[in-house]
Amino acid sequence: MDFALSEEQNAIFDMAYAFGQETIAPHARDWEAEGTIPKDLWPQVGALGLGGIYVSEDSGGAGLSRLDATLIFEALSMACPSVAAFLSIHNMCAKMIDTYASDDMKARVLPKAMTMETVLSYCLTEPGSGSDAAALKTRADRTNEGYTLNGTKAFISGGGYSDTYVAMVRTGAEGPKGVSAVLIEEGTPGLSFGGLEDKMGWRSQPTRQVQFDDCKIPTENLLGEEGRGFAYAMAGLDGGRLNIAACSLGAAQTGLTATLAYMAERKAFGTSIDQFQALQFRLADMEIDMQAARTFLRQAAWKLDTGAPDAPKFCAMAKKFVTETGSRVVDQCLQLHGGYGYLADYGIEKLVRDLRVHQILEGTNEIMRLIVARHMLAK
Repeated sequence: MDFALSEEQNAIFDMAYAFGQETIAPHARDWEAEGTIPKDLWPQVGALGLGGIYVSEDSGGAGLSRLDATLIFEALSMACPSVAAFLSIHNMCAKMIDTYASDDMKARVLPKAMTMETVLSYCLTEPGSGSDAAALKTRADRTNEGYTLNGTKAFISGGGYSDTYVAMVRTGAEGPKGVSAVLIEEGTPGLSFGGLEDKMGWRSQPTRQVQFDDCKIPTENLLGEEGRGFAYAMAGLDGGRLNIAACSLGAAQTGLTATLAYMAERKAFGTSIDQFQALQFRLADMEIDMQAARTFLRQAAWKLDTGAPDAPKFCAMAKKFVTETGSRVVDQCLQLHGGYGYLADYGIEKLVRDLRVHQILEGTNEIMRLIVARHMLAK
């Protein structure tokens, strides 16, 4: 069993890390204060091939593995988990289009999505359907020209900011088999947005409700087959769960590295606080947890890449374990910084705020437990 990364994988990580430190990290606090990510960042990301990390090379993507993707998101989140997570959402949408869309839709949408001239957002959650996503109410009624959409999506990262929305809508009866996936472009009549949400973390990501009021789209904006949208959405979430876990891992590593540096400088009772054994034990526990989380995440990614039958179970387990580890580590980092950890200047409190939502999105960690239990009981 080989746990080592290849030379190419190390190069991928180093490339993403360098880009994040040079282009994202110096501006992360300003972008958070402004409540938005500058649009001119995304073509720079696209130029590195990160607009379609695991989109096939035939469709203009990088054709990388899910394990490669976890390295990229871990590295980028060391600069800012909010920005890295937003890129994950774009990539999840791009992969859905690459996998399920018609050749015409792929030719029409993917080239600009790969360069990130077009930014994609994912619309599944509704005000009344979060974990019970199959209960969604947004309808898409057939017309001679295509579909007419009515309904509301909630907590949409990129709402009112992105260029194209991949939305799950009801085209048939109640339940998952009545759900289809469609594309809605910015500027479509009947597409509107709620007010900017005032969030605890991920504040650089504009988040709004996405509203459809007699919103008309052509037939060619149906993604894949009618009635298959829920299956498409769930398939995309396995990889999304790995990505968000990787974002927790990278941000927590940044917190731990900063904490080690701070403790070497901070003195109490005549010595640096990294020399107190009680605090050394805390550092050791964090390092052990981080290494366990990293190994678990990469195993789950390997299973998804190899098509292992238990890959969904491992993606759920890794998402639950790694996101909770990340939050626990950055909370300890704040504690070890003392009062300074509570100040924005040290960057630790932002990590605490940004990582908390990772236990909620891409399926709550309660749902991750449910998935694991069902796999266990099925045997």
